Amino acid sequence: MKIGPVQLESPLVVSPMAGMTDTAFRRLVKRQGGCGLVVSEMVSSEGLVRGIDRTLEYAEHTEEERPVSIQIFGGDPAKMAEAARVVEQMGANIVDVNMGCPVPKIAKHNAGCSLMREPAQAAGIIAAMSTAVKIPVTVKMRKGWDEDELNAGELAKRVEDAGAKAITIHGRTAKQSYSGVADWDFISAIAKTVSIPVFGSGDCIEPADIVTRMKSGVSGVYVGRGVLRNPWILAQALDLMEGRPARTISDEERGRFLLDYMHLLLTETVPDSGKTLSRERWVINKIRALCSWYTKGFDGGAQFRIGVNSAQSIAELRDRIERFFLTAQRPDGRAAS
Repeated sequence: MKIGPVQLESPLVVSPMAGMTDTAFRRLVKRQGGCGLVVSEMVSSEGLVRGIDRTLEYAEHTEEERPVSIQIFGGDPAKMAEAARVVEQMGANIVDVNMGCPVPKIAKHNAGCSLMREPAQAAGIIAAMSTAVKIPVTVKMRKGWDEDELNAGELAKRVEDAGAKAITIHGRTAKQSYSGVADWDFISAIAKTVSIPVFGSGDCIEPADIVTRMKSGVSGVYVGRGVLRNPWILAQALDLMEGRPARTISDEERGRFLLDYMHLLLTETVPDSGKTLSRERWVINKIRALCSWYTKGFDGGAQFRIGVNSAQSIAELRDRIERFFLTAQRPDGRAAS
């Protein structure tokens, strides 16, 4: 499928997640297969326009990640257009507009999901950006602000008319945040009303969930928390979609992923911590954050997370990962696969 002129080898996408989908994580997920597009953590349009180093770091990407979309947020059409130019100059294939973030510190500044409450303003932003750059402009939104303001259908048509080349809809409202259940019937109904690709998002935790959602009428699926728990989920879903059994992932592969992620963070990624943390402490915190998702539902996962959260050095952290995933007999008493 295509987003504008950008060809995707798979309709499955790594969804942007603040603090989680950094360039190192995106690269490693891409290496596992099945991923057609990666999307950056959301980046401030204000910071991009002002050239703030820490903001620019969030938008950094590598050739290995292509095609790559950089997601930006903001409420001023002129600044969003200028930020889109910066993203284009940095070499991104797509620039995405966040109209779905429910976090108050984003929404209160006429950005994120609050833009859904001002559809004319939102469309104006897309029109300004589409005029400013040659790369495709896309939009990620939710069902609406709350159950009384379910206006994703109206907004989808407005941003399509303004020049958007694709839309992603998370099947919850801003008020729901991540509670309740994503409404995929709502998403698929909107997909029938526009001529550009519509991606769906929400509650894809198992490979079979993705396969089911691909049958709902959407063009593709964004996967967020499911990728944090299982970086192979996109590859496994594509296996199922193409009539193959989903590949089996060994404990050793899971351990190697964490070790590779740690290595990339230590050697090839610029910390986003400014001067407040050493690189080692920053990496430890990143691994802790990922492991809170990575071992959910895993035998002995709670014990492993306690060990990770108590690690005070990279050497200690590496030892805990190796003992849990790579030894013949794991600490929980179960033989490693």
